[in-house]
Amino acid sequence: MDFKLPDIGEGIHEGEVVKWLVKEGDVVKEDQPLLQVMTDKATVEIPAPRSGKIAKIHAPEGKSALVGSVLVTIDEGAGAPAAKPAPAPAAAAKPAAAA
Repeated sequence: MDFKLPDIGEGIHEGEVVKWLVKEGDVVKEDQPLLQVMTDKATVEIPAPRSGKIAKIHAPEGKSALVGSVLVTIDEGAGAPAAKPAPAPAAAAKPAAAA
């Protein structure tokens, strides 16, 4: 999925990519901080919208990005931790009662 710079609010239309906190190939979890963006009002951390693997960073550090422009591509299928199946019931391991 392509993740775009969200509307940061207060009429901000662009921000400068100050620092990436991840690199291509990293596996991230939902809400994990991805990067720091500086506007004319503040520097904010932008979190990952989904879990997955960082496939491509589109916005280099030191460059401005417009709200709605693609920052990063996250591959939701590759590298994301798989859900663990529920353990089998333990009842099968108990010996049968003697009749």
